[in-house]
Amino acid sequence: MSFTEADVQGALKSLTDPNTKRDFVSSKSVKNIKINGSDVSLDILLGYPAKSVWEDIRGMVETHLRSVLPGSGKISVNVSSKVVPHAVQRGVKLVDGVKNIIAVASGKGGVGKSTTAVNLALALAAEGARVGILDADIYGPSQPTMLGISGRPVSKDGKSMEAMEGHGIQAMSIGFMIEGDDAPMVWRGPMVTQALEQLLRQTRWDNLDYLVIDLPPGTGDIQLTLAQKVPVTGAVIVTTPQDIALLDAKKGLKMFEKVDVKIIGIVENMSTHICSKCGHEEHIFGAGGGEKMCADYNVEFLGGLPLDIRIREQADSGRPTVVADPEGNLAKSYKQIARRVAVKVAEMAQDHSAAFPKIVVQNT
Repeated sequence: MSFTEADVQGALKSLTDPNTKRDFVSSKSVKNIKINGSDVSLDILLGYPAKSVWEDIRGMVETHLRSVLPGSGKISVNVSSKVVPHAVQRGVKLVDGVKNIIAVASGKGGVGKSTTAVNLALALAAEGARVGILDADIYGPSQPTMLGISGRPVSKDGKSMEAMEGHGIQAMSIGFMIEGDDAPMVWRGPMVTQALEQLLRQTRWDNLDYLVIDLPPGTGDIQLTLAQKVPVTGAVIVTTPQDIALLDAKKGLKMFEKVDVKIIGIVENMSTHICSKCGHEEHIFGAGGGEKMCADYNVEFLGGLPLDIRIREQADSGRPTVVADPEGNLAKSYKQIARRVAVKVAEMAQDHSAAFPKIVVQNT
């Protein structure tokens, strides 16, 4: 029995991508359908990195096609991912070598923002994306320690810096520039803003799908200026279930709305405490706060993470959870959140500026 391309398209309209909750046809993921007698081959091109579930999706599509195309012969499905640039705030200059910028922010310090940011970056990389992280917390840079990177960046042209590398991701931080871990950054706001812009724009980022920016905590003048000068695709807000943390997280969310930065969603850190002795799980900071905030502001709850001593120990040792124990439950939680972040970015409006030719007017 032979089939037409329309038959295959029709069959895939009833199959939903478990990550996007949309069928593969309406999401324009189905490519290169080829039919040879009763044999069918096609590509599934995902708009988000999902290396760890490629095989699951391939098997799901093949099984579905066999069940709805009676008499089919060999069915071959190739699954891959391609990340494209998405729109940012109007009037903000884009960054060379970077497709999408994800800001990780918190209304207050101490909620695990930097740990979440580095594990998010590493999880995106583990899913097959090219990823960098910019440590924008000028007063308290922690990414060099968390990534286990020492030394200073080099400049090949005397104008720009080469990104440092750790665990397969590119990194830049003011921490690479200062002498000693205890050297304080006694700078006023304008100096901090200028330093961040230099770190962002004078680093030679190498073809990144995502640049994760670990922003300073708070919602003051510095954060507002950064949000206005950095081309952000979307922001992830990190909070804890505690009422006081949620109050500050709401301020952070409102700040991004004011500067026209889209909110990707909220991550609730320290959702539960897991006892290292007996494994008992307890909501010591309260329960359901992050989900309620998402419902109040119509944003997505990306996931919850436990207060677990291993997360702290692994980050302090320079091997964050996603690389220290890649198959563990904690790493799987970070990867699920990372996939959801990437899916949300993929659903945003694309940036087509690179498709338009640049017009140069000159005298002849």
